[in-house]
Amino acid sequence: MTTLATRPGRASSALDLLVPMAVIVRWRTALWQFLLRAIARRYRASAFGLVWMMIVPLATLAIYTFVFGVVLQSRWDNPGSAEIPFSLNLFAGLLVFWIMADGLAQAMGAVVAHTNLVKRALFPLEIMPVVTIVDSAFHGLINTVILLAAVLALGGQVPPTAALFPLVMIPFLVLLVGLAWIVAALGVFFRDLGQVIGLLMTGALFMSPVFYAVDRLSPGLQTAISFNPVSLIVVQARHVLLEGRMPDWTALALYLAVAWAVMALGLAFFRRARATFADVL
Repeated sequence: MTTLATRPGRASSALDLLVPMAVIVRWRTALWQFLLRAIARRYRASAFGLVWMMIVPLATLAIYTFVFGVVLQSRWDNPGSAEIPFSLNLFAGLLVFWIMADGLAQAMGAVVAHTNLVKRALFPLEIMPVVTIVDSAFHGLINTVILLAAVLALGGQVPPTAALFPLVMIPFLVLLVGLAWIVAALGVFFRDLGQVIGLLMTGALFMSPVFYAVDRLSPGLQTAISFNPVSLIVVQARHVLLEGRMPDWTALALYLAVAWAVMALGLAFFRRARATFADVL
């Protein structure tokens, strides 16, 4: 049995680059322990504790519903979403985006925040950036439950395709883990990285179909925003959660292939950079 006192040999390291998910499976116990700490740490000093996980998204959804549905009376200009309130389409896009923005923001300090573990050669430091993504995904799950509850509260029906939402998210989470490894390693050397990530996230938000339907854009702009890693997932999330449509399996398969490569490169980059972490920290 693998423990925190052992490190994978060369054969295991080579396997990790081909199947980077093996790192998560191997250190799943440690990942689970640090994940519970991360979730608790967010709300430890607040009066309502973990209840904030429900309060914040509920309040956000209520505000969006009032502003866009009552005040502005906005409509989602997409034939497939004709009967779906603008606020629900918006919230479905935001819950996907928030996972990326929150996860990568936390990943920047994943190593710096655990300097006591950097010099422990036997500790699997690779799991710390993974914890940030899983933590954000957990909060995304809470937001998804709130979205589906809002669908029912507004008189709609949760489509059966909503059960496919985890399959839609798998390629996205694989990509985010790879990016988190890269961001976590760079965060050790470049302390201003947060400013750069903030700008990139702002651009990613508005250059994705979070606030608007893809069909409203010209073909050229549709091609441009397709390179945004969050765009495809936002569209597919709306398909399965709100519209009752099957996801585009071909597009998701291609996305997963690219995400898998990014994950492998991210792991290789993180492990190569780790050799110098102790010198910087």
